[in-house]
Amino acid sequence: MKFKTVKLGDKTVGEGQPAYIIAEIGINHNGSVDIAKQLIDVAIDCGCDAVKFQKRTVEVVYSAEELAKPRENPFGLTNGDLKRGLEFGQKQYSEIDKYCRQKGIAWTASCWDEGAADFMEKFNLPFYKIASASLTDDNLLKHHRKYGKPIILSTGMSDLKLIEHAVGVLGKRDLIILHCTSTYPSKPEELNLRGIQTLSERFGIPIGYSGHEVGLSTSVAAAVLGACVIERHITLDRSMWGSDHAASVEPQGLKRLVRDIRTIEAALGNGVIKIYDSEKPIISKLRRIY
Repeated sequence: MKFKTVKLGDKTVGEGQPAYIIAEIGINHNGSVDIAKQLIDVAIDCGCDAVKFQKRTVEVVYSAEELAKPRENPFGLTNGDLKRGLEFGQKQYSEIDKYCRQKGIAWTASCWDEGAADFMEKFNLPFYKIASASLTDDNLLKHHRKYGKPIILSTGMSDLKLIEHAVGVLGKRDLIILHCTSTYPSKPEELNLRGIQTLSERFGIPIGYSGHEVGLSTSVAAAVLGACVIERHITLDRSMWGSDHAASVEPQGLKRLVRDIRTIEAALGNGVIKIYDSEKPIISKLRRIY
């Protein structure tokens, strides 16, 4: 059975629909709600459909040894200080939820463990994103399905066999797959954009693209190849402190990306060959016989 469209909030995504553009804020807020709000404003100004965050229960996702590793950062001297400092809680997400509702933009999160998913469900998100790193976590996949919400699944670090297994766990209904390469930043020769078509033919469900490359042209190309969702990390400034900023898109770049995708969508048309009204005066001027 083919499921050609999925409803994400008030928008239909998939065959015959405009690309749904997600601005991935992730942890690029650097632990600041003010920066998060600025990034939400950027996404709105650029015409994005949604913003996305990340949520982890730090002690569940990371081992005690990993958290204890020395790592100087703005929040302390260990990796644990960093991970906890970047993690928003009830107060911060309540403020983000209120801000997004006031501004009229959808928001969601990728949840890295069951407790994080239960926490985010308090905000009645319109859909969930499952990160590439979680694609092999069957329990987490099943846990997400308990909420009855649409799911977007990223496929970085995965081959077709792993993706098939994950789809088998999740089922195809209300599922969108994002073709993805998880290197930050990704090399153009490792993007394999034709994988969008491979996944579409294999699964018969909406296929999108999550990009971690430098530049915009390849994300536009993904839309040309049929990606129904385009997700890119965004930042206020690629030189900001933090691990994800260098592979993110700045405000002016995001504006160009959305503009170019919308232009491409208009230019692709419906494939019907016809004479346009705008061409008729040219016919009378240039053709000898018509």
